Amino acid sequence: MICQTPEEFAATLPSFGAVAGLDLGTTTIGVALSDLMRGVATPTETIKRKKFGIDAAALLKLTTSRDVKGLVLGLPLNMDGSEGPRAQATRAFARNLEKLTPLPITFWDERLSTVAAERAMLEADLSRKRRAELIDHVAAGFILQGMLDRLAHIRNA
Repeated sequence: MICQTPEEFAATLPSFGAVAGLDLGTTTIGVALSDLMRGVATPTETIKRKKFGIDAAALLKLTTSRDVKGLVLGLPLNMDGSEGPRAQATRAFARNLEKLTPLPITFWDERLSTVAAERAMLEADLSRKRRAELIDHVAAGFILQGMLDRLAHIRNA
């Protein structure tokens, strides 16, 4: 089920359990997982993309093994808020994934998440090679943390 708003997504989630954040790139998928109380996002891994069926199988294996309760996909909006080809591709990925899993799926504006991830890794003084290895799942962590903060606000409202 694709949820259009964080409020709708929150309503579909059980009160306890991990949520996964995804940063969909053209060659990789960065994955981050929350803790069971949904307070902290942890960058987890990067999946090398092959074709949809293989990518989906890898994601669903991860969601099953980690008992994930929902998926948050980074939505790459243009700086003016409009949707371009990459955002449309992300929505198509979600529609195809929705057919394979009962997990609720939603989107989070990922503008500047990669920039924030890069800045954090520069501040941590990571080498260029190490940053390249980590960038996708660190960006997924920023995407997921944004949604977790929003979910906490919804719970406390």
